[in-house]
Amino acid sequence: RTTHYLFIVVVAVNSTLLTINAGDYIFYTDWAWTSFVVFSISQSTMLVVGAIYYMLFTGVPGTATYYATIMTIYTWVAKGAWFALGHPYDFVAVPVWIPSAMLLDLTYWATRRNKHAAILIGGTLVGLSLPLFNMINLLTIRDPLEMAFKYPRPTLPPYMTPIEPQVGKFYNSPVALGAGAGAVLSVPIAALGAKLNTW
Repeated sequence: RTTHYLFIVVVAVNSTLLTINAGDYIFYTDWAWTSFVVFSISQSTMLVVGAIYYMLFTGVPGTATYYATIMTIYTWVAKGAWFALGHPYDFVAVPVWIPSAMLLDLTYWATRRNKHAAILIGGTLVGLSLPLFNMINLLTIRDPLEMAFKYPRPTLPPYMTPIEPQVGKFYNSPVALGAGAGAVLSVPIAALGAKLNTW
């Protein structure tokens, strides 16, 4: 069992890199608002796939929260690194994974370790809750456009130069759209992850 948990630590760290690569601009405040729907889809999907896979691997309720905690710590380290380089505290926005992962663990525990219930119910709860928690998280950050223009990232390609967000022009509620997309996509992808786990 100790080997299992050590294995999860290694995989959680690497999965954080995969999560970042699913849209690395998501972690940076300059694109946090304009890309909220993409954020909701990529983050809820990555969390559910990874957490379900390793929760079923260990069979222990609580693994999803442990997994999300490792990802959170790893991202806070990255935030601290940018801060140490002279960027403002709000330059990196750390996603809120833990509460949604706790809902996933609670579902797995409450359904007596039923993997199908964890995928269907837990995946839906993650898809619905993660956008809400992260929208609240972003409300605590000072003006993202100020961050974008005052502290541009050195790695930002020219075609991703921050622009004035046109959120209201395309959709009225990024939380609703993000939650819906996250909830719909999390379940089938988590099911695929569970299927791979049985092979």
